[in-house]
Amino acid sequence: MADMFAPLVEQLKANPKTIVFTEGSDPRILEAASKLLAEKILKVVMVGNKAACEAAAAEGGFDISGAEIIDPDTYEGFDEMVSTMVELRKGKMTAEECASLLKKSNYFGTMLVKMGKADCLLGGATYSTADTVRPALQLIKTKKGAHLVSSCFILDRDCGEEGLKRIAMGDCAINIDYQDTVDKATGEVKLSAASKLAEVAVETAKTAKIFGIDPKVAVLSFSTKGSGKGGTVALSHDATIKAQEMAPDLAIDGELQFDAAVSPEVAKTKCKGSAVAGQANTFIFPCIEAGNIGYKIAQRLGGYAAYGPILQGLNAPINDLSRGCNADEVYKMSLITACQS
Repeated sequence: MADMFAPLVEQLKANPKTIVFTEGSDPRILEAASKLLAEKILKVVMVGNKAACEAAAAEGGFDISGAEIIDPDTYEGFDEMVSTMVELRKGKMTAEECASLLKKSNYFGTMLVKMGKADCLLGGATYSTADTVRPALQLIKTKKGAHLVSSCFILDRDCGEEGLKRIAMGDCAINIDYQDTVDKATGEVKLSAASKLAEVAVETAKTAKIFGIDPKVAVLSFSTKGSGKGGTVALSHDATIKAQEMAPDLAIDGELQFDAAVSPEVAKTKCKGSAVAGQANTFIFPCIEAGNIGYKIAQRLGGYAAYGPILQGLNAPINDLSRGCNADEVYKMSLITACQS
């Protein structure tokens, strides 16, 4: 199968982007940044103390001379950044509180994206997913029409059936479950759980297309077309209908069990005539337990390389690294993040 990153590299060379790394002195970040700079793929901004970043790069033998290193403690635009953040937080934080947070690399880097200094951000090599997502929600916010931030993983392997060599799975990292959003005063449902899961399905399909996947979306359950009751069956069923309304041209079906989603033989028995069943390549889980377990089973037992979590629904690309990542994973997630710009 074709290298999934080669088209991303060509796209970025033709349309260069600037990425912020929030952990500028981390050896894994430095190695990835040096490779991106040497290959002239991305412009790089690194958050951190200039001397510390350069010393760590020299120790590892990494050339980051082409990167811009910005230290929150000496940044000339810091006061403007504080003022902008105060406005964004709309009375929820004082200038002093904003200044304190902006001394932290995750908030500072996110504000660099918000203020147009960079196109995208990659962080989390040394801190939690929550510490990546929180500043993004507070400062970047969700894009027009989006009601939540979600995530997906792209899984890629060279073996197996052609249609399953590259697949997408969502949401495996952000949304624990899906509940109705209810007006506390009136009891009116403002946004249904099904609408939220449908949005995850539509956004995951959009992300899949970036990586050359023609999305055929299965909204998963332990039931296929009403064969089971209870649990999240109704959620997956209703989300499928909502997603079809949101994206009429999208090939999507549900609720489907995983075997019905991927096996043509099972699909013929359980849901004959479905345009998705038996050939799905984009899988939507009804809760994080199923999603997180599912992608890790695919990764560890199915021989897939897993890339993500890729965040969806934000006004600008902000992505999270695993604290156990290596430099190659940082490099590849940088390409993914920049191509979302």
